[in-house]
Amino acid sequence: MKSDLLIAVTQLAAERNLPQPIVVKAVEAALAAAYKRDAAALGQDVIVEMDPSDGDVVVRTVRHVVEEVEDPLMQLTAEDAQELQEGAIVGDIIETGKLEYEPGRIAAQTAKQVVMQRLREAERDIVFEEFIDKEGEVLTATIQRVESRWVTVDLGKAEAVMPPAEQSPFERYRPGQQLKFFVVQVGRTIRGPEIVVSRTHPDLLRRLFEVEVPEIFSGVIEIKAIAREPGARSKVAVSSNQEGVDAVGACVGLRGIRIQNVVNELLGEKIDVIEWDADPVKFISNSLSPAVADRVDLNAEEESATVLVPDRQLSLAIGREGQNARLAAKLTNWRIDIQGTSQLATEEPEPEVVEAAPEAEATEVAVSETVAAVTAVAAEVSPAVEVVAPDAAEVVVAKPEIDEAASKAAVDAELLALEEELAVLEREEEARKAVTEAEALDVSSDDLWQVSGGKSESAKGTGGIRFAEDIAGFRETTDAGRRGGRRGGSSARNRRR
Repeated sequence: MKSDLLIAVTQLAAERNLPQPIVVKAVEAALAAAYKRDAAALGQDVIVEMDPSDGDVVVRTVRHVVEEVEDPLMQLTAEDAQELQEGAIVGDIIETGKLEYEPGRIAAQTAKQVVMQRLREAERDIVFEEFIDKEGEVLTATIQRVESRWVTVDLGKAEAVMPPAEQSPFERYRPGQQLKFFVVQVGRTIRGPEIVVSRTHPDLLRRLFEVEVPEIFSGVIEIKAIAREPGARSKVAVSSNQEGVDAVGACVGLRGIRIQNVVNELLGEKIDVIEWDADPVKFISNSLSPAVADRVDLNAEEESATVLVPDRQLSLAIGREGQNARLAAKLTNWRIDIQGTSQLATEEPEPEVVEAAPEAEATEVAVSETVAAVTAVAAEVSPAVEVVAPDAAEVVVAKPEIDEAASKAAVDAELLALEEELAVLEREEEARKAVTEAEALDVSSDDLWQVSGGKSESAKGTGGIRFAEDIAGFRETTDAGRRGGRRGGSSARNRRR
């Protein structure tokens, strides 16, 4: 027949959802702690054994065999242990007697506290052992509460925490929301196991691809690198280990169904799947997708690369706020400098500047001043006259040493020639003006005094109207016709009426 203690143990195991052997050990530890305080134990250590089949309890007093005795009531040396048990060595437990099991004599409150403490420890150990193997895995959990930017997640048998560093800045969490979390760490603390989950870890993306793409889970396709800005955009480099298998196409899936499932799990985060290549040039070029690179120059010592892209794709290669270039650098572990074709064309070596001799510089200055003065005079005389000054860059110094007298004579001769040319131009301009004024004042022509009567020869050439009188006569003629037409029209209407 089962004892009342065994029935209580069975019920406690069912309520706590714990294995019965664990509850039995907790009860034995509680009874041992209670009997140690009993005077009958004489200060010795007590061991309690309970039969799980019928609930019988046996209480024994024991002493431990040690090398150096610190507590004579609970410990003894190996030589003294030989008298009680032959062949005893250090570490053995020697039974010294038995105590009668009388539950009414022990402190029930002490036993209760010990039992509850041991059961809590057992629960923590079970939870720790269950989740220690899930570190690095993805679990589906429900958000329980959000307090001071710390999110508590319900995992069923345990609770996990998501610190602010593991939260995506583009996601908003609310109680009752069900999401997938990456288990970052499982630790043991005084209050029990501490489970830390994340929504920003790069391996969360890796695990989601393993779930959605069977080729990745089986090893046919391998994820080589992941660069992620949580909630915004990610880049995944994949490679095929089997000939004939398209790594990018397998990850995208038919009509993008596979990658769309991953995007939905990450609440709309954009994902770029690119082809991995052992050649750094091709890998860097692919990492800038969707932009197309024309040329990639590598600097192996500094681990940097200069990428040349068309001008129309420069902004696409850099991305919004440099996001595409930043993710490509994280993915390839190379420092990437992106340049446009026009920018590279403008970066040409500067032409060499040849310094002229002081005499040549003085000559150029004198010529420039003279030409400027002559140009100003020409502009005042006639604005229509345009003087083309020689370009200073075209002045070539033939010899580094120039005779000052010869240079001055040459300048004076050139200035005199320019003045003569300006005088000729001025005379031509005055003659042209005189001819124009004479033509305007010529009143001897008979055509000016002829009045056009309609279809005369002068009307054919000049329009037939030269003076105000002609205009007045023309208006009278036309107005009379119009009035007659109107009157005729009115009388016709009156007759119809």
